[in-house]
Amino acid sequence: MNITRENIDALNAVVKVDIAKEDYSNKVEEILNNYRKTANIPGFRKGHVPYQMVKKQYGKAVLVDEVNKLLQDALNKYLTEEKLDVLGQPLPKPQDNLDWDSELLSFEFELGLAPEFTVDLKSKKAITQYTIVADDKMIDEQVKRIQEQYGKLVSQEAVEKDSEIRGTFKNEEKGIENTVAITLDKFKGKATEKKFIGAKVGDVIELKTKGLYDDDHELMHALKVSHDEVHDLDIPVTFTIVEINKRELADLDQDLFDKLFGKDAVKSVTELRAKIKEDADKQFAQQADQKLLNDVTEYLVENTTFDLPAEFLQKWMQTAGEEPMDADQAKDEYEKSEKSLRYQLIEGKLIEDNNIQVTIEDIKGFTKERIKEQMAQFGQMDPSDEELENIAARVLSNQDEARRVSEQLMSQKLLNLYKEKANLKPKEVTYDNFIKEVYGDK
Repeated sequence: MNITRENIDALNAVVKVDIAKEDYSNKVEEILNNYRKTANIPGFRKGHVPYQMVKKQYGKAVLVDEVNKLLQDALNKYLTEEKLDVLGQPLPKPQDNLDWDSELLSFEFELGLAPEFTVDLKSKKAITQYTIVADDKMIDEQVKRIQEQYGKLVSQEAVEKDSEIRGTFKNEEKGIENTVAITLDKFKGKATEKKFIGAKVGDVIELKTKGLYDDDHELMHALKVSHDEVHDLDIPVTFTIVEINKRELADLDQDLFDKLFGKDAVKSVTELRAKIKEDADKQFAQQADQKLLNDVTEYLVENTTFDLPAEFLQKWMQTAGEEPMDADQAKDEYEKSEKSLRYQLIEGKLIEDNNIQVTIEDIKGFTKERIKEQMAQFGQMDPSDEELENIAARVLSNQDEARRVSEQLMSQKLLNLYKEKANLKPKEVTYDNFIKEVYGDK
């Protein structure tokens, strides 16, 4: 067997594999002899079928199978030994008139080679690194939500501005009849609110669906209609009041603190507010990190220039998926995935250049910490290391879960690299300002 390579250019090559008859003939003969011993052919006793008959019937298929195995093994070994970084998989060149009886079989494979390039994390323009903080307004709102959640409902005679109203929306023509709980602050206009103020149980309020809520999804829930039906819905509905309540806020006392965080974990309103801020800041840190990861990724893809073997990759895509593609489909798919492929190569380069690794111990340690956090939510504050080891082993026996954890850890290590080496500009913002600045929400 002989393997040679011709480099077409920096991104494309052709590998030629020559296989001589002596490379496979003994193996083919051995397999055919085994067939001969087990073949059931009418007119011959088992094990006494003539070799030439077995060869005539099975020889070509066995030969092709063995040659393909030799090709695959030889190619894999060659790519490894030559340290060739290929994209996709080697593509065999068509050979319509191959003479399988020849003393020498030659095969050619096209290769798409990964480009050589460097990655510079130091952008000319600094990338914003957000720190999102929970301000007093947000903490006040969360304290109130807690008091409402753990408060109690007190029956009212008439509707007031902050009442919780239970009733039934109805429109006979459309077959709408849905009982829900509502609050007046969800309605879009003050005029609707005025219709309810002072109303009592049994009263029927006449409404129009158009402009009733700011968000069509609120109307969809209120009327229990489909997503398609609710858009541009303009019909009259009635709302019959069944129940009127006011939510009495829970006291900020030790009983409430213990319900929320466990016995004596929080002992005052000051500690409650500090705990809310701590938890919020942790959640915000994840959101800020994801934003930074997205921004650095975008910068790297846009500013790290290199060519790709596009023609080869499009040809490879035609047969690489579950469903074959024609040339136009492959071109469209390549254009959609090119940005992702570029980042995969950039990420691989950063991992190699900075010797970033995710070890088994990293994966186990991360999984155990996550299990501890989950157990703490159910009041198991101090699990034994043996218990954590056993649970982690069960979790990681799922290969998909183990791979997901590994990818998550690698993403975290890359983020740490960006924080250390990229040109970043720190900026502290409230959550509301972060949303406005990043997403343009008002």
